[in-house]
Amino acid sequence: MNEKRLELAARRGALQARCAEQRQRFATAAAGVEPVFAAGDAVLHGVDWLKRHPLEVGGAVALAVIAKPRRLWRWGRSAFVVWRGWQALRSRLAGER
Repeated sequence: MNEKRLELAARRGALQARCAEQRQRFATAAAGVEPVFAAGDAVLHGVDWLKRHPLEVGGAVALAVIAKPRRLWRWGRSAFVVWRGWQALRSRLAGER
């Protein structure tokens, strides 16, 4: 009886080692698609934000309808330039630390 238990324990240990090796190989292979999943997560977080803030979304849509499209385009470009500048400044400050 002990012999059978020892055999089963050895087999179980071998299987666990094999599973750990397969998990490691899968993690290494999946590292290439991690940025895709990160982008998908960011999109889902954005959708969640939109669902939680319907008043802000409605206000933005109303503003877009009321404002002239040319003016809205100008505001959008300005906001984008400011946002990119902020991103660059933040990354530069983070790099200096």
